[in-house]
Amino acid sequence: MNSSFDNIINSEKPVLVDFYATWCGPCKVLGPVLKEVKDNLGDRVSIIKIDVDKNQPLASQYQVRGVPTMILFQNGKQLWRQSGVLEKNDIIKIILEKSNQ
Repeated sequence: MNSSFDNIINSEKPVLVDFYATWCGPCKVLGPVLKEVKDNLGDRVSIIKIDVDKNQPLASQYQVRGVPTMILFQNGKQLWRQSGVLEKNDIIKIILEKSNQ
C-alpha cells in the first residue's frame, strides 16, 4: 500500500486523502460531500479514501488520531490538513487556494 500511496501523492495534480473509518458517523457525512467536490472539480483533483483500520501504518505515519482527517498533497508535499467535516464549498476553496490549480 505504501509505495502505491507514495506514487499517488507525488502527482502534480492535487490529491485529497480522506482518512476515515467505517464505524465513524461524521465520516459517513463527509463521503457524499467529497463526491460533490469531485463532481465539481473533475480532473483537477484526485480524491482517495483510506480506511484507518485497514491501513494502520499509513495512518500512524501521518499521525491521524481522529477521523475523518483530510490531508491535501501535491508533488508529495502536504499542503493542508484538517480533522472533521467541512462544507463542499470550503473544501473546494481550500483545494484551489493551496494547490496551483
